[in-house]
Parts: sequence; C-alpha cells; structure tokens
Amino acid sequence: MLIRVEIPVDAAGIDALLRSAFGRDDEADLVRQLREDGLLTLGVVATDDEGGVVGYAAFSPVDVEGEDRQWVGLAPLAVEERLRRQGLGEKLVYEGLDALNEFSYAAVVVLGEPAYYSRFGFKPAAEFGLSCRWPGCEQAFQVYPLAQDALDGVNGAVEYAAPFNRF
Repeated sequence: MLIRVEIPVDAAGIDALLRSAFGRDDEADLVRQLREDGLLTLGVVATDDEGGVVGYAAFSPVDVEGEDRQWVGLAPLAVEERLRRQGLGEKLVYEGLDALNEFSYAAVVVLGEPAYYSRFGFKPAAEFGLSCRWPGCEQAFQVYPLAQDALDGVNGAVEYAAPFNRF
C-alpha cells in the first residue's frame, strides 16, 4: 500500500472508487468539477500493489465570510469497501493534514461524523462561531486548526467552492 499525492493518471481510478464507495455519481462528479475548475488544493490517494486507487481524500479551498484565509475543506474521503476499518482512511487524513501544514494552510473544515473526525483533533466549528450553509449541519461541521492563530478573530459562514452548491 502506497499513500501519496494524486497524479493525473490516478483520475480514472479516483472516479471509479468514488462511484463505487458512495453508490452514486455525486462525489465523483464533484471531484471532476473541482479538478476542471482548478479548485482541487490537494488529493491524496492510497494505491494497491498494482497501482490501483483504493483510497482517496480531497481538499479544496473554502472562504470564511467571503475572505480567503488559506483554509480548505476535506471532502470527499473514500476507501474501497473491502479495506474499510483497517486504518486507511486515518492514514489518508493524516497525510493530507501533514501536507497542508507543510504548505502553510491555516485550517481544515469537514462535514462528517464527529466521532470519527474528533480523533484527528477536529473540533465542533460552532464552538468557534463558524457555520456552514447546509441546514442541520451544526453537529457534523468541524474544524482543525493547522496554524496556532487560525481561529483567532474568525467567525461566520464558511463557504465552499461553487461545485459544492448543488448539494
């Protein structure tokens, strides 16, 4: 198993993984559109011994109250079904957080299961006065500061890139 930054040849494997993992086209279409629009900040893949994509984590830019604060959103995260519950998703998230930290990004937000993401250090975004546009997301919307001062004086609506608007 190799975990690395995605390269162009991975696109078809990422697409197939996302369609299979979610049982629908939405996430694959989202990643394709983010890629086409130049809005894919970072993609991390896990590949098997034959180079097939078996795991994926995407990170794309988000704004806070219309301001670019060097924040990104984590979505989607997918692991091939036969490899779930073996720590692969965790490795993808940590690899992404490490790479984003190295590139001086300030924070990462995620809309996901609090019990899962809290173990990485994500905290409820509402505690910091942050919100997202989707109704009922308060419990699942979380933030992970990469920079010490990332959350200082920041509050308001976190806005995802345009391709997310269809969700």
